Amino acid sequence: MSPKLTPKGAATRQRIIEGAAAEIRERGVAVTTLDDVRTRTRTSKSQLFHYFPDGKEELLLAVAQFEAGQVMAAQQPQLGELTSWAAWKRWRDTVVSHYRERGQYCPLNVLISQLGRATPGAQAVVSELLRAWQDELEAGIRRMQDAGEVSPRLNSGRTAAALLAGLQGGVVVMLSTGGIEHLEAALDVGIENLRASGNRS
Repeated sequence: MSPKLTPKGAATRQRIIEGAAAEIRERGVAVTTLDDVRTRTRTSKSQLFHYFPDGKEELLLAVAQFEAGQVMAAQQPQLGELTSWAAWKRWRDTVVSHYRERGQYCPLNVLISQLGRATPGAQAVVSELLRAWQDELEAGIRRMQDAGEVSPRLNSGRTAAALLAGLQGGVVVMLSTGGIEHLEAALDVGIENLRASGNRS
């Protein structure tokens, strides 16, 4: 965001971003136009291009950054506090509850299935999100290894990647079928495998 923006200007820009995000969730990125965003956010064409001079591509990048922030914020503070099995259960329940409530309008769906394919900039935002998400999970696994709860022989990076991939797969199935069971199974089995590794070490 430009440092020259006044508080009022920053608020207007954020309103446009959030309105565009809502429009894309409901209609899809392919059919959402700048006119749709202007109508939803009650902004003029000159206002929209004042904040996003490069047009739709710049706005989509801002929406991707906003949605990525939403994905991570929805899991905090639980994601950053994976220091016990009770904490892992709290994170698991937070994730399941979030996606049960948001359904097909979840930010992750918008990011991966729509914005990530729209522009190179948005694709980079998705990659950064997944890296940050995996890093948080890997840090949690390492804490459990340090506590002697998870086998030190376990590759924390690959295990975090597998857990994240399972979670995303569960979300994709949920978006296709409306059922949350696959997401729950991916999280439960992933956490159970972590716990079992400690018993075998």
